[in-house]
Amino acid sequence: MTELISREELKAAINAGAVTVIDALGGMYYEQQHLPGALPLVEADVAVQASSLLPDKSAPIVTYCSNIACGNSQNVANLLAAAGYTNVRKYREGIQDWVEAGLPIESGAFVRA
Repeated sequence: MTELISREELKAAINAGAVTVIDALGGMYYEQQHLPGALPLVEADVAVQASSLLPDKSAPIVTYCSNIACGNSQNVANLLAAAGYTNVRKYREGIQDWVEAGLPIESGAFVRA
């Protein structure tokens, strides 16, 4: 099981620029709303996109999806761990919890730099 991160820990890590956040919902869900700075990466794309999106396999990474019932974040975390990523955590409560807490979100499509 992937180690969990709390909302407050994640907020602090995002504010410090100390984590890469992965939105495991992707597509239109990502475009509608996502955590600040989050990168979209769905389960089907991990094998092809992970190495270019996440070149440092030891960097802190947090996956999330919609809420506790959503399994996408765990599936992506499992695939990342299997690919050799060593510092993957999961924000189990997801974007629903983030929004309900009144924390900032972003919207729009992902544009690769």
